[in-house]
Amino acid sequence: MQENGPVLVINAGSSTVKYAVFDQDLRPLTSGQKTLSPGTPDHGSALSTILADLAAENLPVSALAACAHRVVHGGTKLSAPTRITPAILDQIRACSPLAPLHNPHNIRGIEILAKQAPDLPQFASFDTGFHATNPDIATRYAVPDDWHKSNIRRFGFHGISYQALLANFPGEIPARLLALHLGNGASICAIQNGKSVATTMGYSPLEGLSMGTRSGSIDAAAVLQRAAQTSPADTLETLNQRSGLFALSGGISDMKTLLETDTPAAGFAIDHFCYWAARHAGSMIAAMAGVDAIAFTGGIGENAAPIRDKITTLLSWANVAPTRIHIIPAQEERQIAQNAQTLMNQTQ
Repeated sequence: MQENGPVLVINAGSSTVKYAVFDQDLRPLTSGQKTLSPGTPDHGSALSTILADLAAENLPVSALAACAHRVVHGGTKLSAPTRITPAILDQIRACSPLAPLHNPHNIRGIEILAKQAPDLPQFASFDTGFHATNPDIATRYAVPDDWHKSNIRRFGFHGISYQALLANFPGEIPARLLALHLGNGASICAIQNGKSVATTMGYSPLEGLSMGTRSGSIDAAAVLQRAAQTSPADTLETLNQRSGLFALSGGISDMKTLLETDTPAAGFAIDHFCYWAARHAGSMIAAMAGVDAIAFTGGIGENAAPIRDKITTLLSWANVAPTRIHIIPAQEERQIAQNAQTLMNQTQ
């Protein structure tokens, strides 16, 4: 371990392990991803390959200061970036039922790296943490207490992205900021006085806007009916993997491709995405009792000007001047590295 060395950021997903390395000034040194395949059959082999590739770039484990991980769900207890200890890892494991499609892969990355580089300090940043400031009235579903005590509540996601958006906002942060993270996954956050007060995703990343392959909000009765006709597993997979833009367009989940596709289905999918983004944005504006500025981030938010234009046109009633509409490049990996650096500096 090199105390003043670079920070390795790991984002372990179900089929890929993404990585990036930042120096002490948070300048990117290298990045990439490994996709699980017959040649790279599991997360262990993917991380081994990543470490070997980094060593070949003169970035061996011994030269690193730390490894920082994106962890999707921190539950109600893990709301701030933290150094990973055995006790913290147990708490992350306890959150796995809340994010069964995400946390187990995040945990696997932490466990494997601990075996391959046991002396390297590891840190975690949580996608849910930024929304810990949401008031109870925003996070509570209108369900019985025993449901609520079982963590059936709104958590919100994309928190690392929103944290990075604020860190890179040009000038003074407005009192009431409507922030839209639009990518394959999409959400909106009401940020008042620099704090999240409401967000569109809820118990899981499925709630809220229609997305690349996720349905967004849907009546629970319809879900239960479909689960009875097929199976809960098939229904969950359909809502997460075969819905959203993919379903509406007839098989296209990528917004760039949709914008280049001249079919009625593609046009409807685009209009649906923008309509529901604007409707949910209205809810976020209501949570702040107004809006002073709008910020777009994420792959669609940054790069798809026609989508930004459609959404801002639908929100013209909010009277946000064009000079108060911002595009902020997503820098989640850099934010994760910065969070780790901040924690390391506090202990030195």
